[in-house]
Amino acid sequence: MMAAAINSTTPETDISQALIIRRHGLATRLTHWLWALALFFLLLSGLQIFNAHPTLYLGQQSGFAFDNGVLSISAARTQDGEVRGVTTLLGRGVDTTGVLRVSGAADRRDYRAFPAWLTVPSYQDLATGRVIHFFFAWLFATVFLVWLVASLINGHLWRDILPSASDISGLPRSFVNHVRFRFDHGRSYNGLQKLSYAAVLLVFFPLMILTGLTMSPGMDAAWPWLIDVFAGRQTARTIHFVVMLLLVGFFAIHIFMVFAAGPINELRSMITGRYRIDSEAQRKEAGQ
Repeated sequence: MMAAAINSTTPETDISQALIIRRHGLATRLTHWLWALALFFLLLSGLQIFNAHPTLYLGQQSGFAFDNGVLSISAARTQDGEVRGVTTLLGRGVDTTGVLRVSGAADRRDYRAFPAWLTVPSYQDLATGRVIHFFFAWLFATVFLVWLVASLINGHLWRDILPSASDISGLPRSFVNHVRFRFDHGRSYNGLQKLSYAAVLLVFFPLMILTGLTMSPGMDAAWPWLIDVFAGRQTARTIHFVVMLLLVGFFAIHIFMVFAAGPINELRSMITGRYRIDSEAQRKEAGQ
C-alpha cells in the first residue's frame, strides 16, 4: 500500500549518470505487499459486515432507545412511492441514491448500504464476511508486529519513518514541491513522506487493530480496559470506520503520487528493491 522503509543505499551501478541503489530490503517489500493484500480484503469484507447494520454510534450501547447515532445509511420512501437512499451524518441527511443504500439499474435495485461490487462476498452474507475479515485481520496484525519489532531492532523506525527536526522545518517546501509535482528522487524520504508514513504506521494501523479488538466480546473479557480506552464498543466501531476512510484516502493519494513520480521506478523499488537516482544535471534538464 505504501512505499515503506529505506533499508539500504548501497550503489550497485552507474549508467548514464543515473545511480542505481538498493532502496528496499526483502523484509520491507514483503510486509508492504502483505499489507496491501490484507487491507484489500479487510476493506471489502468490512463493508460486507457494515451492511448488516449500517449505522454508527458513540458510547457503549445502541438501539432505538438511545440517541447517540452519528452516521446512518438508510432508505426512505417519497410521497410518490419511490425508494431513495439517504445518508445521515450528525443529523443532516443527503440523498445518495445510486451510490449508497439504493443503487444499481432501475429494474435491478440493490438495497444495501454499500453496493455489491464493493463487498466480499458480493452477495449479502455476514457470516462469510466475518470469516474473511477475521482471517486477514490476524494476518494484518501479525505482519504489523513483525515489522515493528524488526524496525526497532535495525533502526529503520528512527532512521526512515520518524521525521527529524530538519524534516519538520522543511515541510512547507516539501508540500509546495509535491503540489508542483517536483519530486526529489533521493536516497531517503522527505519530511512530508515521513510524516505521512509515520501517521499510517504508528497511528492508523494501531488504531485499526485496537478498535477491532475492542469490538470482540472475547477480547473485552480478556482486556476489559479496551472499552474504557475507546469510551465504549460503539465508539470503537465508529473510530474503526473513520480510520478506514482515512486509509482509503491515503491509498488514493499514494497511488496518484506513485504514477506522478514515475511508476516504473517506484514499482521496481518495491518489487526488486532497486531504485534509480538521477544526477543533478538530469534533474535540471527535466525541470525538477
